[in-house]
Amino acid sequence: MANNPTSDKAKDLASTASRAATDVKNKAQDLGAAAYGQAKDMASNLADKARDVASTAGQKASEAASYVGHRAEDATSSAGSGLKSLAGQVRQNAPREGMMGSAAGRVASALDSTGQYLEDQGLSGVAEDFTGLIRRNPIPALLIGVAVGFLLAKATSSRS
Repeated sequence: MANNPTSDKAKDLASTASRAATDVKNKAQDLGAAAYGQAKDMASNLADKARDVASTAGQKASEAASYVGHRAEDATSSAGSGLKSLAGQVRQNAPREGMMGSAAGRVASALDSTGQYLEDQGLSGVAEDFTGLIRRNPIPALLIGVAVGFLLAKATSSRS
């Protein structure tokens, strides 16, 4: 039986088409893998940049909080100095004798000791002492908190 030239050409054409299809499939797989790799790299870079931005924002917030804390401590110390100065003025200008002199002396002593306390302890010391006071006396602290809340609500409510 003789080979049919049309049949051979058809087989060659089918074989060429099959190879071309395989080549196209391989190229598509290669392109897909390359695109996946690039997308993965871009996603990784974006995640790194997001982490850097978040870290920088966290550092800036921490620095701002630290700055505010230092400023509050400085202000507390300045308030203490001011109270001590006021105590000195009360002592200097108040009468020294009689009931007014005695009251002025007590007020000056209270201002002086309060000023010294603020200078020595600062805001953090005041907060620790206040927390300790609340822990030692929880019921009165709760009642005072409720009373202050009630008074603030009354003061800020609109009168209709």
